[in-house]
Amino acid sequence: MTDQGGKCPVAHGAVTTSEGSNEMWWPNSLKLEILSQHDTKVNPLGTNFDYHEELKKLDVDALKRDLHDFMTDSQSWWPADWGHYGGLMIRMAWHSAGTYRIADGRGGGATGNQRFAPLNSWPDNVNLDKARRLLWPIKKKYGNKLSWADLMILAGTIAYESMGLKTFGFSFGREDIWAPEIDTYWGSEQEWLAPSDSRYGDLADATTMENPLAAVQMGLIYVNPEGVNGVPDPLKTAQQVRETFARMAMNDEETVALTAGGHTVGKAHGNGSAANLGPEPEAADIAEQGLGWINHKTRGIGRDTVTSGIEGAWTTYPTQWDNGYFELLFKYDWELKKSPAGAHQWEPKNLAEKDAPVDVEDSSMRLNLMMTDADMAMIKDPIYRGISEHFYKNPEYFDEVFSRAWFKLTHRDLGPKARYVGPDVPKEDLIWQDPIPAGSTAYKVEDLKTAIAATDLTVAELVTTAWDSARTFRGSDKRGGANGARIRLEPQKSWKGNEPTRLAKVLAVLEPLAQKHGASLADAIVLAGNVGIEKAAVAAGVEVSVPFMAGRGDALVEQTDADSFAPLEPVHDGFRNWLKEDYIVSPEELLLDRAQLMGLTAPEMTVLIGGLRVIGANYAGSKHGVFTDNVGVLSNDFFVTLTDMEYVWEPAGENLYDLRSRKTGEVKFTATRADLVFGSNSILRAYAEVYAQDDNKKKMVDDFIAAWVKVMNADRFDAK
Repeated sequence: MTDQGGKCPVAHGAVTTSEGSNEMWWPNSLKLEILSQHDTKVNPLGTNFDYHEELKKLDVDALKRDLHDFMTDSQSWWPADWGHYGGLMIRMAWHSAGTYRIADGRGGGATGNQRFAPLNSWPDNVNLDKARRLLWPIKKKYGNKLSWADLMILAGTIAYESMGLKTFGFSFGREDIWAPEIDTYWGSEQEWLAPSDSRYGDLADATTMENPLAAVQMGLIYVNPEGVNGVPDPLKTAQQVRETFARMAMNDEETVALTAGGHTVGKAHGNGSAANLGPEPEAADIAEQGLGWINHKTRGIGRDTVTSGIEGAWTTYPTQWDNGYFELLFKYDWELKKSPAGAHQWEPKNLAEKDAPVDVEDSSMRLNLMMTDADMAMIKDPIYRGISEHFYKNPEYFDEVFSRAWFKLTHRDLGPKARYVGPDVPKEDLIWQDPIPAGSTAYKVEDLKTAIAATDLTVAELVTTAWDSARTFRGSDKRGGANGARIRLEPQKSWKGNEPTRLAKVLAVLEPLAQKHGASLADAIVLAGNVGIEKAAVAAGVEVSVPFMAGRGDALVEQTDADSFAPLEPVHDGFRNWLKEDYIVSPEELLLDRAQLMGLTAPEMTVLIGGLRVIGANYAGSKHGVFTDNVGVLSNDFFVTLTDMEYVWEPAGENLYDLRSRKTGEVKFTATRADLVFGSNSILRAYAEVYAQDDNKKKMVDDFIAAWVKVMNADRFDAK
């Protein structure tokens, strides 16, 4: 039955697409959605589901046996090369983990985000949809006890074991998301594989790549395998490889090991025409049921598969872990050729028959080897060549370095070791895990609290020091935070955003108190912030006790990789109304980014801003946004003033505004965009109005404390 007049009953675009949406009408509006992504309503497992509890029920040995069996159980609809799915599973795991970048900790394999757009449809991820579909029977069998995120990484690790590598270890504990991530910036290009020039200040200088990006082109995981912008030149490619892997927290030795180890097994696919492939998964017809790049014109499986466009194996025995990559790389002279799909690749001159790999479907056929431009960089770049020669002459050392680098690649974004789960977790503490010694809980918290309260430190000094210590936490890769008290170590104690002079003054008071009472400095810093908040609340007429969780430890210098903490340095903090310098991105967008990394919701961000302003926690004592005559009192004055129509706001400079009385013309307060957005954005104003109400003064204090405690405890994985 149809409606009268044959009209469709659905208002096209109004509900199901972005056409006609607010974003279409107001494209420059602040995108608050990043603070509410992964809402519990989209999780089909419900709010009470606890993945770590489910993991306790997982039969790990049975799962690993099933994965070993799976590797050689070739399916006709997508047959395994040489009867072994190892190469495909490694590529899937690699491309899941390899999106991680150290600049903002985003990307990586810890959420299973490869299942969703844009990653599921990136040109560099062609046919990885088949890898996940092949794994579906195993996911179906183990159900809630095994996340997709864990399964994808484990499949790659078991693939290496199946082919002969002794792996370093594995941890479970990655929890799946249920919708695409919208907080990750992948680049501004409007087309796949657009020339990489726009990502660099100077294409000849790879270090000028736009932050926080790590891949050289839209839709790639790392570098273009054919060369810079598809033009072969191993020395130029080497520069991009070095910068890309550095942005993934890898040094030169790890880079060579990963490149070689990844190409020791499997093959590239380009034996056909890419023009015959259908659309990617997100654009494919509904009948494709979530698969993409389907070839309905010619045979498109087995030896006729087209993925990267490059064709061939790197080694003679692509289903065996051996030293063949380096043996062949150094044994032959390599010349530039083109694959059947038309891609640039390097092939050996005068290849001996015994070194030629057999066809993936017919072992009586022997084919040529190939190398990508990135592979040639391993022997053309002088530093990479020296490392490659050492690995070639010392294969056992290569095995060890690669197994550790693979573990780092696949676990870097999982967070500290306290989050690791399972029987194969390595016992060794690795410096990139940011290890922290266990802290004491035996001391008397109230005694230390009383001692802190008796010092001459101001409310602002107590609160800002605790905030600065905790604000480095990134929910993206679970790094940073107050635990460890690394704010007392380099480089953090010298960061401009931490106000080194003020920080040194506060630490000089707190350190002896912590030692005297048997507490860690990390605990003392957080407890001091709580003391400051309680003083500010009492001044507002509200008696409160801020919840406190003891047990933080103090990290040692030798447990701290100072260089790796550089990307955590705050260069902006809207919560303290500070910008290190002016940026193209607006202050309010920077504030959202910081709030999202800290795991805050929009209401939590709002109440924290209001509370920190009136407490006087601004950087260097700035008065911008301090809309109160009673600084140091945890009142709702920020919100009351912001919503008061007795005043008008006027621009007064770059990112500076005056609050002027309509009656007298007097300038009462000053503000930045990070303040005024809470009155101008309709959603944030709705929150601000709640806290401005006369009946919500106590609610404002209670909500501020709840959000504060969340920030202080965000990194307490040891207690979760």
